[in-house]
Amino acid sequence: MANTNAIFTPEELLIHWQGHRNLTRKLIELFPEKELFEFSIGGMRTFAQLATEMLSMCGPGLKAIVEESSIAYSEEGIQISTKADLLQKWDEETAVINHYFNLLPVSRFAETFNLFGQYAFPVIQNIFYFIDNEIHHRGQGYVYLRALNINPPFFWER
Repeated sequence: MANTNAIFTPEELLIHWQGHRNLTRKLIELFPEKELFEFSIGGMRTFAQLATEMLSMCGPGLKAIVEESSIAYSEEGIQISTKADLLQKWDEETAVINHYFNLLPVSRFAETFNLFGQYAFPVIQNIFYFIDNEIHHRGQGYVYLRALNINPPFFWER
């Protein structure tokens, strides 16, 4: 029997999350190769660096939650030197997210988990953090694209 008190199902949450990831992927595709790795405004990191942060956080963080393992946040091991590398890694991490999300029972969403040894919040809040962090950095990507005279996709095109 379905939980009639739920606002949305775990499946709907994953679809929502993947919609955001799809939109961020569209941004990556729009960046010219050079600017993806070199362009910044006001001392902000390049979009490739921001995407590396997202890649370092979501898949590994969700895996740690599911396996109840304590890992420190790290961007080591993510080697990206071309846009093609970044897009391939993005797609690989999307599969990792799908895999581990589907192993996470809804009963664990309310459990506190100390993500990366830094964020002791309920699992659902850690998942929202992954999504919110991506939205935040994607916003920076929109600013970069506009500064480069490239029209980004509409934010609702997920």
